[in-house]
Amino acid sequence: MSDATEVYNPHRPTPLRIATLALYLGFFLLPIAFLVALSFKTRDEVLLGQFFTTKPTIDNWLTAFKVINLAGFIWHSALIAAGAAATSLIVATPACYAAERLGHGRLVGSLTLSSYIAPPIVALLPLFFLMRTAGLLNSFPGMILLYGIMNIPVAYWLLKSFVGHIPAALDEAAWLDGAGYFGAFVRIVLPLLTPGLTAAGLICMILSYNEFLFASLFAQDDSVRGLTVAISLFQGDRFVNFGQMAVASLAGIAPIYAIAFYFQDRLLGGLTAGRVR
Repeated sequence: MSDATEVYNPHRPTPLRIATLALYLGFFLLPIAFLVALSFKTRDEVLLGQFFTTKPTIDNWLTAFKVINLAGFIWHSALIAAGAAATSLIVATPACYAAERLGHGRLVGSLTLSSYIAPPIVALLPLFFLMRTAGLLNSFPGMILLYGIMNIPVAYWLLKSFVGHIPAALDEAAWLDGAGYFGAFVRIVLPLLTPGLTAAGLICMILSYNEFLFASLFAQDDSVRGLTVAISLFQGDRFVNFGQMAVASLAGIAPIYAIAFYFQDRLLGGLTAGRVR
């Protein structure tokens, strides 16, 4: 056989593919590399604007955790984000299941999405007075409830396709066995929704973890304050401590990166599958 007839391999690396991948990785890794370099710079090097440091120092890492309770603020953000994600799933999952099975999924989905389109600042004042009246300002239950309700549309739309691809015949078979609507939902639907629940929960948690606008107004006390607000504390009256701010940013994104890396298979599978095999 002649070597001229080669089998086409769509996954074979080519110079164009390697260059495209390098540009793609560089686009996402360059900000992280800049933060790492910035965290080891002195104040003078930061003002000069050079990318690499000639005199690396760990003073920023030692000082950042002493100036503020950085570890505590990261824990606050993680706790609020996890509780908010659970709240979103608790509300959105049965609502999505009921809407799809009753044949009103398109209408309910459109109404749900319409509440997410408006800019968050529109609801700032009403939410402030509502939370103040309810006594939920500067409290973990208040922030968890706020973020949980805010991300319900995201959870609903992520779960919508999963619920729609679960055959209704499975529910009917469970009903004939006497399971009822709630029993069929808990015993049949929820196990099949595990990939979707994982993906929706992670995305809702990341959205809550990264939120700044509501956190800066509704969680001003140090006992509740989260990471995004804590990073802004490194800005002084005359000078911004960019090195310490970079340390706080790296320390803050580390838990989210670790969680996303650990659950990357479930996250990608949940976002791309959207159906039950």
